[in-house]
Amino acid sequence: MAQPDKAAQPHDTKGAAPALEDFGRWLFAQDCRFLISAAQAVQLPQTELPEVAFAGRSNVGKSSLINALTNRKSLARTSNTPGRTRQVNFFDLGGRLMLVDLPGYGYAQAGKAEIRQWSGLIRDYLRGRVQLRRACLLIDARHGIKDPDRAVMAELDQAAVAYQLVFTKADKVKPGTFEALRAASAEELARHPAAHPAMLATSAHKGEGIGTLRAALAALAVGAPEEEEVQQDGAPEGGESRA
Repeated sequence: MAQPDKAAQPHDTKGAAPALEDFGRWLFAQDCRFLISAAQAVQLPQTELPEVAFAGRSNVGKSSLINALTNRKSLARTSNTPGRTRQVNFFDLGGRLMLVDLPGYGYAQAGKAEIRQWSGLIRDYLRGRVQLRRACLLIDARHGIKDPDRAVMAELDQAAVAYQLVFTKADKVKPGTFEALRAASAEELARHPAAHPAMLATSAHKGEGIGTLRAALAALAVGAPEEEEVQQDGAPEGGESRA
């Protein structure tokens, strides 16, 4: 896996180049098609698109964030019951980037055997997926990094999978409290070789940080601005904007 690449600085909504911001806005306005749900490693699709995976504790707001990124209400299933996502779900974003929704970890109303099965599936995916460009590790801004998150971070470090911390539900935390959390998290991240140094704060409910995250992920897609020019309306040459 490639080493973590550069992106916007922590909590900086102006860090991405304008062309990349436009491309991200255009990309996430494209058709996002559900591809497959995999319950076993042998069911993981063999595609050539770069992949971005979303991982986090149960009830961290993972599905809500994916829906906010794609500006859709029900692309990823949301639930008030933690642990409802029990398969690895793949979404093809405009034929340029694959979004991967991983089962939440840390809690689920399921039997121990089932939990072991999908926990093993997550590990198999994260360790052996050559298409995986980055894992977004979602952290609830109200609670910060917990031991289950640290266990996943250690596995990602060992597998040399680049990952980036994305805080969810940032609108529910006072600015001073969040800045203290961000500083403590940055100090902890510095000890992890595969961790991206930039952390992003988001709110699916209020839309905060969504544009910045779109730009960061769009940089990993096929046809990102480093590879081709972006028109003034944000659509790459030969494409039409739906925004």
